[in-house]
Amino acid sequence: MTAPTTPDPAGPSVSLDLGGRTALITGAAGGIGRACALRLAAAGAKVRAVDRDAEGLVALVDQAEGLAGAVEAQLLDLTDLDAAEAVAAGSDILVNNAGMQLVRPIEDFPPDVFHTVLTVMLEAPFRLIRGALPHMYAQGWGRIVNISSVHGLRASAYKSAYVAAKHGLEGLSKTAALEGASHGVTSVCVNPGYVRTPLVEKQITDQAAAHSLPEERVLTDVLLKDSAIKRLVEPDEVAEAVLYLCSPQASFITGTSLALDGGWTAH
Repeated sequence: MTAPTTPDPAGPSVSLDLGGRTALITGAAGGIGRACALRLAAAGAKVRAVDRDAEGLVALVDQAEGLAGAVEAQLLDLTDLDAAEAVAAGSDILVNNAGMQLVRPIEDFPPDVFHTVLTVMLEAPFRLIRGALPHMYAQGWGRIVNISSVHGLRASAYKSAYVAAKHGLEGLSKTAALEGASHGVTSVCVNPGYVRTPLVEKQITDQAAAHSLPEERVLTDVLLKDSAIKRLVEPDEVAEAVLYLCSPQASFITGTSLALDGGWTAH
């Protein structure tokens, strides 16, 4: 009988070196996008930071000074779909993060806003993936990380456009995973609950009006009602998950959704 072996503490570990890789991140000027840009640049990646917020991009580039990699600002409105597809060319890693939100009952939801939300959060990711895949396929390696949401797995009232876009992104991600598998390309959704970002902070006012609640009760009574862990997710926590999905050890993780939801979907 062979004696059990003791794990070697200096043995295999997750490689977080992205030196030589180019990563494109949308919505990179703030929140989750900024955290991902800084984390991937710290791991050595050359990051193309895409956003329509010029001041936010300047601040991001300044913050990235001295990191192992680099951050290059790319001012772009993702409603320009042709430009979105073009900017993705040559990317080894694509992080579809950009998002927007409006909380309204369906009967009061502006159709033009519904259209814009789906353009930015579903059609633009499709065009970005379409632009990135030829390079990924040619080199036999690629990582597509779609920042979805718990709302890609569950619905909430008053968020018709956001929920529809995130559910669509889940399907797009799975399709990309199936098509990309034989080319060494993975596609995964990361599904955080409510993250401490300006997007969520803005929702507090909207949710207070929608639910007729004082703003101080929105966090506990609405946003975190179904979460077992009663706090917001930090952007850096999401960025660490994204970085792991770009590692060699994550090469078998594709076509699925990684919930960072504090137990929300355990119900």
